[in-house]
Amino acid sequence: MAETKRKPGTPGAFSRWMQKRMNARMIRKVRDGKAKFMGMDVLILNTVGSRSGQPRVTPVAWFGDGKDAWLSIASGGGTQNPDWYTNLMANPERATVELPGGGPVKITPVKLAGEEREAAWKLISTAQPRMIKYQSKSERQYPIVKMTPR
Repeated sequence: MAETKRKPGTPGAFSRWMQKRMNARMIRKVRDGKAKFMGMDVLILNTVGSRSGQPRVTPVAWFGDGKDAWLSIASGGGTQNPDWYTNLMANPERATVELPGGGPVKITPVKLAGEEREAAWKLISTAQPRMIKYQSKSERQYPIVKMTPR
């Protein structure tokens, strides 16, 4: 029987199944008004698939950036941008977020660069120092997205 080859870091069937279960549980928690994962606040990001055009619902860790602004880091396990980031950037006008216990809020997402990114990175890494370790293990710089209500 031939062994199935997959890229390093690509989850197997069990990992995908477990991730879907964890995401569904976290989505329920956010909608019930409770949203913490590993000490981080979580929101629900609603996007549209960049290729499929289908609705996508993803729990995402966020960090506050002033009043009515949310920062998220697109680490994707270190090796590649996560699907939510690709979908968000492909269809930004169709994105919404749900905060714990709240309904969907239309957002304007912006990928941060330069000094704005550095300031956001400092805020995130101060709040969650383990992000520094995660970033140091990756060959790419993680994108940081600022989401504001529109």
